[in-house]
Amino acid sequence: MIDHVDGVVFGVFIFLFLVVTVLGFAAARWRRAKDLDSLDEWGLGGRGFGTFIAWFLIGGDIYTAYTFIAVPATLYAGSAVGFFAVPYTIVVYPLIFMFLPRLWSVSHRHGYVTPADFVQGRYDSRSLALAVAVTGILATMPYIALQLVGMQVVLQVMGIGSTTGSWIVKDIPLFIAFVVLAAYTYSSGLRAPALIAFVKDALIYVVIIVAVLYIPHQLGGWGHVFGSVGDSFDAFNADNADKIAAGQATPKAIMPPGPAQWAYASLALGSALALFMYPHSVTGVLSTRNRSVIRRNAALLPAYSFLLGLLALLGFVAIAAGVKVDNPQQSVPQLFENEFSPWFAGVAFAAIVIGALVPAAIMSIAAANLWTRNIYKAFINRDATPKQEATQSKLVSLVVKFGALVFVLALSKDFAINLQLLGGVWILQTMPAIVIGLYTRWMHRWALMAGWAVGMAWGTWLAYGVASPVQAHFGGPLVDFPGTETKVYIALVAFLANVLVAAVLTVVLRAAGVDGGVDQTRPQDYHADVGDPGVDAELDVSTAAHA
Repeated sequence: MIDHVDGVVFGVFIFLFLVVTVLGFAAARWRRAKDLDSLDEWGLGGRGFGTFIAWFLIGGDIYTAYTFIAVPATLYAGSAVGFFAVPYTIVVYPLIFMFLPRLWSVSHRHGYVTPADFVQGRYDSRSLALAVAVTGILATMPYIALQLVGMQVVLQVMGIGSTTGSWIVKDIPLFIAFVVLAAYTYSSGLRAPALIAFVKDALIYVVIIVAVLYIPHQLGGWGHVFGSVGDSFDAFNADNADKIAAGQATPKAIMPPGPAQWAYASLALGSALALFMYPHSVTGVLSTRNRSVIRRNAALLPAYSFLLGLLALLGFVAIAAGVKVDNPQQSVPQLFENEFSPWFAGVAFAAIVIGALVPAAIMSIAAANLWTRNIYKAFINRDATPKQEATQSKLVSLVVKFGALVFVLALSKDFAINLQLLGGVWILQTMPAIVIGLYTRWMHRWALMAGWAVGMAWGTWLAYGVASPVQAHFGGPLVDFPGTETKVYIALVAFLANVLVAAVLTVVLRAAGVDGGVDQTRPQDYHADVGDPGVDAELDVSTAAHA
């Protein structure tokens, strides 16, 4: 189970892991409520987080361990569009500044816990809400699995967990980590990842800033780094010219050439539109105390984009440092092991693993809330009490976590990555019902349902048909835009079909007089704030510290 692990690295890693474990269980007493037997308390942390806490929580939710592994790995592998994650995390914040305060207001006015709750109230359609909920769960599950992939990569580089033998034996450390995660999430709810996010982000910032200052200096500066990367990519392209011409290999480049620029732009835009459609992102937003917290965070969260840009460059640093790994996802952990002293390598590895625990906890809570509100209460037990709802969410959060664990351990990692690509395609199809619904009730509920079905089916079919040099299906996120040879993001193509179908059918259904349901919201609900009628603070200010 342990292969040549450095004692200092292991000791520092275990110490920091134990610290966050203690914090996870202690979170049940942090900002203590009378009890956690409601989704407002267990699933949304009492809806009382201020700007400071929310910045760490939402940042920890978005910038996951797999982000810190995969983004530099794409640059290490020579992907010309691999840097797209940086502009998309910049583009997204003006978008959320506009629509998330409206979602916060209507959700607090009506007690909505999930985006599907809002859809049901707005369109008077349990079926459409079910579609949004199921899509959210499907898109979230592989996201959780990828956090495990990120942890697994770090543990392998550390030498904790062998690479041979049965998966039950070699991945015991990963299993133990997720048992601990499941236990403190069950007991503390959203408060656990909110509290642990402080430690996670502090460690990540320290590690990345030290890495981009110290390692390039040791290698001769950034000029040497970029020169080494250019030479490496040129040599690869020359050695594999025949394979590249035959489509058996992909050329490596620092900047996307002209034909790839639409691919780059569409990946950035589509990912930005999809990011806050994920239920875990909405969960972090709905846990905040008032509308101003969301606006301030939209202004402050780009600090993480700066960090992500620095992190992405570590993929190039790994090339310049001569890191040789078969799996590009191991490039940055291996760089840390090679270049850092053992104690700081332990800090770096702990930061990445803790960076998996925070989003995995939030994602499992968000998926459990969708199940409880929009499947269990909507179709199985319509008279469920708040305590029954909380119990359902706690149990389902365990099922979700261990389902993701079995998924990663028993199946190919490529399968998890393929499903994550599909998750981005799927979750964007909920945007018309949620975001357009925040501004207008013009769209007909059955038209939105039809548009969602078309977007889901066509997006999945397009993704299935994409081949790569190493796999016949689900080979990447890009496809030719219909009628052209220009590569664009599959999710955007499916989204455009979704909106077109929904708009055309809305005209037809309204002309035919088909019942559109009763809107349970009012115009003033979308501007309500704490202190307005029906929008009281969920936490007693005398017992909850304000951040």
